[in-house]
Amino acid sequence: MAATNNSKKQALGKGIRALLNTIDEEMKAPVQSATSSSQNAGATIGSIVRIPVDLIVVNPKQPRRDFDENALKELSESIALHDIIQPITVIKLSPSKYQLISGERRWRASKMAGLKDIPAYVRTASDDQEMLELALLENLQRENLNAIEIALSYKMLMDECALTQEQVAERMKKERSTVANYLRMLKLPPDIQKAVRDGQLSMGHARAIISLELIDQQLYVFREVQQKGLSVRQVEQLVKDMQAGMKDGVEKVKPAAQQLPPAYKRIEDNMASHFSTKVKMDRKKNGKGAVLIEFYSDADLERIMEKMGI
Repeated sequence: MAATNNSKKQALGKGIRALLNTIDEEMKAPVQSATSSSQNAGATIGSIVRIPVDLIVVNPKQPRRDFDENALKELSESIALHDIIQPITVIKLSPSKYQLISGERRWRASKMAGLKDIPAYVRTASDDQEMLELALLENLQRENLNAIEIALSYKMLMDECALTQEQVAERMKKERSTVANYLRMLKLPPDIQKAVRDGQLSMGHARAIISLELIDQQLYVFREVQQKGLSVRQVEQLVKDMQAGMKDGVEKVKPAAQQLPPAYKRIEDNMASHFSTKVKMDRKKNGKGAVLIEFYSDADLERIMEKMGI
């Protein structure tokens, strides 16, 4: 049974690679019309047709979450003048319903431009897993995703398609270390992930920050980058200095007896992320304890108070 599953995965991977490698040739196929849900109902698979925008639904597991409204408006104005140059890619769910694999930005801009239909390459998938893998690979190959969206896509391929890092790297034609570096980004605190996603922090900065093990240290360096505009090289040096300080005993690890239980350590980490500062929780066996929230200036205290709504 295991051998059968492995052979199926290999065949699936080869099929997807073949589709991705021949996409340019497929896009040269003649465009049909599919303005009616019954028209060419059985002949649209594997061809390019014009599909009413209202018959298309987004992929709920699409890795891209952020769309720049100004960029969408500019694209919609171009589409209004020149129509869609590159067709979107969809899977046919029923005669009157299609799901996006790639091209959500073009689809959104087309709706803004007032287009009634849009050229689309129609594909089919044998099951939900194949559809998910195809959708993720299409987006990773074709869309300008940010580093966090790429990392989430890699993780989804691993979690929901039962792929290893090596298999993801092979499908994406990447080094395994590259995939691993993206996945490590998901261990960063939410504030730092959001900054990377919004383009306020480069992946180089993030990779240097993640070398620090403690969340409060990561958030400290993140604030330094925000306030002082540190370069990637400066951040790398700051991280090295902090790590050297820890080795010299500047930062000491709590004795095992004083370590927080994992659930309370997560609470401590979440609070540190929320307040963007160092937070220490002390919890006794009887359930009592204390929370220490550090601040580094009066302005920093005011910022924390605003977070608390005080």
